Amino acid sequence: MPIFPRSSAFSQVTALAGQRAVHAAFAWMHGNPKTIMDWQAQLVAIPAPPFGEKARGEWMAARFAEAGVSRVETDAAGNVIGFLPATSLPAESTGPVVVLSAHLDTVFPAETPLKPVVEGDRLEAPGACDNAAGVVGLLTIVHALVKGRVELAAPLVLLGNVGEEGEGDLRGVRNFYSQSKLAGRIVAHIVLDGAGADSAVTQALGSRRYQVSITGPGGHSFTDAGTPNPIAALASALAVLAGTELPEEPRTTLNLGTIHGGTSVNSIPEKAQASIDFRSTDAEQLLRLEVALHRAVEDAVEHWNGEVKQPAARTRGLMAFSIDKIGDRPAAQLPGESPLLEALRAVDRHLGLRTDLRLGSTDANIPLSLGVPALSMGAGGDGGGAHTVAEWYSAKDREVGLRRVLLLTLAMLEWAAEQ
Repeated sequence: MPIFPRSSAFSQVTALAGQRAVHAAFAWMHGNPKTIMDWQAQLVAIPAPPFGEKARGEWMAARFAEAGVSRVETDAAGNVIGFLPATSLPAESTGPVVVLSAHLDTVFPAETPLKPVVEGDRLEAPGACDNAAGVVGLLTIVHALVKGRVELAAPLVLLGNVGEEGEGDLRGVRNFYSQSKLAGRIVAHIVLDGAGADSAVTQALGSRRYQVSITGPGGHSFTDAGTPNPIAALASALAVLAGTELPEEPRTTLNLGTIHGGTSVNSIPEKAQASIDFRSTDAEQLLRLEVALHRAVEDAVEHWNGEVKQPAARTRGLMAFSIDKIGDRPAAQLPGESPLLEALRAVDRHLGLRTDLRLGSTDANIPLSLGVPALSMGAGGDGGGAHTVAEWYSAKDREVGLRRVLLLTLAMLEWAAEQ
């Protein structure tokens, strides 16, 4: 894949930043901080747990339409998709496109109280930063481009996607890449996630999540003593799994997240369940842990079934198990010579910023795993308390972060037009 020489990338960014229309886009962002914060307060007041993002998607679609975005639609997964056409290309062009996205969902259950409080440039509310900052950043970029009448060298696809958090398992972006007719045309994907203007996630942390269920006949703790106990079997399996040796490099982690089961203290349980999370920068380590999990559970169930000696207890039945994968995020990395990374360095140089490259699990995992240049970055400002009801966002210095996003997007559209 052709790359930007560093000198030409910087020259191109400097030329873009000097355009009158780009100055007009910057001026719109500078002149409308209250409008942007009002959008953010409206957004966080709409519940959006994984698989419950419909109302927030409708809000996003309406804002896209107001901005003048064309071909706004909601796909089968609930993703809201819009389109800003290239200035000099016909609407039916089938050439390369760039994607700018932000996830709509939050980690909070639908019943979580949502009462946004705005004081000056500070917003306090669950989800204020993750990912209201990203969604509103996306919407701001759209308005700035349209209001500034910025000419786009290639089409820009706008994606407000569902299912990034937790059990959502990146389902929105996963669906977009597997089902959208645009997928084969994407040459770069910029994800807006949270606040900040000093980092970018370029290495995708892989993860696999499993739910283990062990079932048995259950019974009375005294009358049916000797009946195999699913909690005992599950506890044995988890103890063995927890002792699995993990390498320091590539960094790999194992977490026993939840465990449930039983009816009462004097009942032999009929079922026990646990959820387990594996993470690594190396797909082979994830596979190794998956094998260790299956072996630990199978051995534990076989052992405790073998401990049932009384004929009456065996007549009542033995235990069975199932292991279901409930999450799978691929590991991948943006190459150091990627044109996307060269463009980001050039934008940083122009704005006097410095980006730390980080490891994380974001929507960028999917395009990176498919070989599409992608990264996840903040949309400016600052925030804290992520994934808690005390979450907050400060719009101080939001503007420089948005300029960073806008210039990077335009640079990649220029690059896309040359492919």
